[in-house]
Amino acid sequence: MHRITRHLCFLTLILVSSTAAAGRYEPPRAASDGWAVADAGTLGWNTATLATLDDKVADGTYKKITSLVVADHGRLVFERYFNGGSPELLNDVRSATKSVTAMLVGAAIQRGAIRDVKAPVYAFFPEVRLAHPDARKATITLEDLLTMSSIWECDDENPFSSGNEERMYVTERWLDFALDLPIRGYAPWVTRPKDSPHGRTFAYCTAGSFVAGAVVERATKQPLAAFAHDVLEAPLGITAVRWNTSSEGIGMGGGGTRYRSRDLAKLGQLAVDGGRWQGKPVLPAAWIDAMLTVRAQARDDADYGYQWWQFRFPVHGVETKVWAMSGNGGNYVFVLPERGLVAVVTSQAYNQGFAHPQSQGIFRDIVLAALPR
Repeated sequence: MHRITRHLCFLTLILVSSTAAAGRYEPPRAASDGWAVADAGTLGWNTATLATLDDKVADGTYKKITSLVVADHGRLVFERYFNGGSPELLNDVRSATKSVTAMLVGAAIQRGAIRDVKAPVYAFFPEVRLAHPDARKATITLEDLLTMSSIWECDDENPFSSGNEERMYVTERWLDFALDLPIRGYAPWVTRPKDSPHGRTFAYCTAGSFVAGAVVERATKQPLAAFAHDVLEAPLGITAVRWNTSSEGIGMGGGGTRYRSRDLAKLGQLAVDGGRWQGKPVLPAAWIDAMLTVRAQARDDADYGYQWWQFRFPVHGVETKVWAMSGNGGNYVFVLPERGLVAVVTSQAYNQGFAHPQSQGIFRDIVLAALPR
């Protein structure tokens, strides 16, 4: 009976979301997923600004957006779906999965399965025989993978890189591929770690995130999806999710996990509330702090923690640091902990140049512009 009731609640949400009048704000509807809901207007939000999202999707200003969900201090205040999106859709959030993997590393450390982030990666895989052994690889730590700053020659943004993720995907054994990567060099225009902010040279490396997930599997003796269910998803009341695996069956901690939009907001709420959901601890507060601490400079306009991005956005005219889970297609979970704000943007603009600027623009021009002063 509970499943039937839940299904009817979500059918109602779908109906409301698809029939709401363009340009008119309507508060989210309560469901049986644990989220409290509130009217944004009563909390001081500019609902007229929020309502402009419908018109901008309708006129093509925003393309391929499937949802926007916003939470204010643990209450959903805005929820809209477009282009086939719905409360029940499992959104393929691509590399936003990396932030979930970072959460799972924290859970494994809390349970004593992993000593700490300084744990050497290769020690977890003594059976792997390397075609190109190098003593320097023994120094690579889990923290190096979490901060995208290992000494592997691995850069997804460089199609010539030995470790580019597309090369990994076509191999039979992804783990062997990653662990056997060569040591990187430094072209004259690349800043070496000792000269870099925070002492790390950043290079976006999905293979490293995959290996971080493999470390969690090896350390906990559980498939990544099973461990995620036990320590993260079940405590959050997340009942529908899809994890990918590599060709050899290792959980894909680097991308492609599918979650519903409201459930993505729960992951963001953990970051806002210091690892708690509805007052109950799910992850250690110290780990949330560690994840959301700048560890490397990713670009001139962005920094990086443990598999979380830090961007800068104007909030009522003041440049403000905002943390985010980010994935191909323009998929984001933005969090502003000091304001109790979570905003989920899901999008299917995969491999489109406009995807990330568009989703960041929605957050800036719709969510932050409507935020109460």
